[in-house]
Amino acid sequence: MKVTVENKKGLNKDFKVIVDKKTINAHLEEKYEEVKSKVVLKGFRPGKVPREILKRQFGDSIMGEVLDKVLKDTSSKVLEENKIRPAGQPKIDLKSYGEDKDLEYIISVTELPKVELKSIENIKFDEYSVKINKEEADKRIKEIAKNQKNYKKSEGERKASNGDLVVFNYNATVEGQEFKGSEGKNTQLVLGKDLFIKGFDHQLIGLKEGQKKNVEVTLPENFPEKEVANKKAIFNCLINEVKIPEEVKINDEFAKNLGAKDLKDLKEIISKQINEEYKNSLNMLSKKQILKQIENFKVDEIPENLIEQEINILTQGMKDEDKNKNKKNFKEQAKKRIKTGLILNEFGEKNNIKISDKDIQSEIQKQLSMMPGQEKIIKEYYEKNPSALNSLKGTLYEEKIIELIKSKAKVNKKEISQDEATKILKEENNKNLQEEENYSIDNKKRPVEKKKKISNKKKEKPTKESKTSSKNQKKVKKVSKK
Repeated sequence: MKVTVENKKGLNKDFKVIVDKKTINAHLEEKYEEVKSKVVLKGFRPGKVPREILKRQFGDSIMGEVLDKVLKDTSSKVLEENKIRPAGQPKIDLKSYGEDKDLEYIISVTELPKVELKSIENIKFDEYSVKINKEEADKRIKEIAKNQKNYKKSEGERKASNGDLVVFNYNATVEGQEFKGSEGKNTQLVLGKDLFIKGFDHQLIGLKEGQKKNVEVTLPENFPEKEVANKKAIFNCLINEVKIPEEVKINDEFAKNLGAKDLKDLKEIISKQINEEYKNSLNMLSKKQILKQIENFKVDEIPENLIEQEINILTQGMKDEDKNKNKKNFKEQAKKRIKTGLILNEFGEKNNIKISDKDIQSEIQKQLSMMPGQEKIIKEYYEKNPSALNSLKGTLYEEKIIELIKSKAKVNKKEISQDEATKILKEENNKNLQEEENYSIDNKKRPVEKKKKISNKKKEKPTKESKTSSKNQKKVKKVSKK
């Protein structure tokens, strides 16, 4: 193989590659022998089909396979020998090829720029530890108890009122005709929440056990049976029971029902949970401080193809008019994001940071433990979306890099109260909202990408935020449903 540099301009390089015909013919011979041993043609014994016959029937296909293999092997070798890390897929321009011919092609590649990493040790960031108020755990437990109401059968002939649990049977019709799902037995409904069909439950107020009533409602647009959606329905209801809310007693039994040993243990678990929530949110502030400083690192040149790719991501779903109007702003934003990504990636490679399958499975298991009852949904989400797994891998990779940078950077440890933590997070949220508003005004109120809101609330979807130990996660399965 002969390689010469045809063109060199900044990060863009063209290499002329010539693979001699002897090498090509050897690959072709090997491929023909492989095909001859497998192909079965009428009139010829296995393995005895003449090459000319094979060439007439399979020549183009064999040449294509040989060409793909040689191009892949030689182009990889060219990049490796010239120590080039490509920024995107290299382009190959075939000049000549064929049996008894030299293979000649031009490989055009844009390489990743050199990145400055010597200033990592000079990065400064704040690391917070929060002292949680003792009464905060009690407050959270009271909220949990409030949301876990028990109901007991009412004494006497109680009329159903808001807040009561009504158990009833129903038969429904639309225009006098029954439909799929028009019958229900022992259906439970808490009055006042309007969670069944809009306008339904208030019509049951005032009814007693054993009474009947025809409830008239309009079935919603998203009703499962499309043929009756948006139509008026009559539900013939029979009240089986009226139950009244019963105050939940916060004691050891209550704690055990939530997976704790006793009430004291539950308070410790909740305190740790609250601490983790603040810690995760404040860690995001530390990460933001680090990324802001990384933006000031030196990168000689940003590859244009990466800029275009990033602009396409930033402007996804936007009208061409809006894209073109704000192209300059998008380009600057894209450059910043690519620059940060290049620096983090360079740091990751130099420190041999890897994400294993075990890391990915561990993160998925963490998500499963945080969302009891939705395990199947989460598993199917990752099984059916390979891109989601790649995204998760990228997130974990970045996390590892940030943690390593923290270990080398200058940390300013701050012990703060819960009230101070709440104030800091609130100020950060207000700052983010103001930046969004200013950005929107500067760009004539074009649609902007929403920033991740920093909060000390737990998320209700697959997330990497929680670092709670697996032991505590198991204990607070029910607690986490707050």
